[in-house]
Amino acid sequence: MSRTKGKSICIFSSKGGVGKTITAINLAGIYEHLEKRVLLVDLDLSSGGITMALNTPFEKTIYNFVDDFNNNRYKNFADYITKYDDFIDILPSPKDPRQINKIDSKYIDILIDKAESNYDVVLIDTNHILDEINILTLDKVDDILFVLANDPLSLKNMKSLISIFKDSHVTNYKILLNNSCNPYKDYFSLFDIKNIIKANVDYTLTSSFFIKNIDSYIMNGEIITLQNKMPTTFNKDYETLMSIALDMLGHNEIEKMEEGEVE
Repeated sequence: MSRTKGKSICIFSSKGGVGKTITAINLAGIYEHLEKRVLLVDLDLSSGGITMALNTPFEKTIYNFVDDFNNNRYKNFADYITKYDDFIDILPSPKDPRQINKIDSKYIDILIDKAESNYDVVLIDTNHILDEINILTLDKVDDILFVLANDPLSLKNMKSLISIFKDSHVTNYKILLNNSCNPYKDYFSLFDIKNIIKANVDYTLTSSFFIKNIDSYIMNGEIITLQNKMPTTFNKDYETLMSIALDMLGHNEIEKMEEGEVE
């Protein structure tokens, strides 16, 4: 019996420092609660940090996958995967920056297909640059989650990005306003933000989700949404992340869960 194709989700933004990587990791934790097998793909090729954030040693990377595929050495997708726990795996970004320019963008399409065939959910973390690899990724995935911060540069860049997507008739995206990445920046109201970017804001993480001791989580390689004792102030934001996770799965999957077919 063939395996059902998994859902691919790209986490993208119009500027750096808005919490893309932490959002991707926390969503992976939510999907683990839903008992979904998750692959975190670190496509921030120049400065990827998923393995560092999760304190996970690794050997093979995206570069090895592309290089082996290009030279007819590819055998098994699992050969390039680093395991985090029973539900979450990682496909790391290259160790050596010199390898980045050797990654042919045409293999990104193949990479995502292989990932979707092996996992329930594929979460792809990126940088904020609209280069060839990111454009191909955005075009390929099932859904896109734009992460937005409450600061002028992020909003101006997001307005331009949304304009490009509208001109290209791309509609498979949602926008997450992340007020937790810098709770001291609260320049604009939600009403103002919608007017500036000329688009709806689908989800909001509140400033209460600001994690003062995030360094301790990173040093221990822990995912916040997998912790048994999260601060009660995180409850609303946990529900927001759960809503994102369920929305990205789609209505059919939600109906199965409500009927008890999915634990």
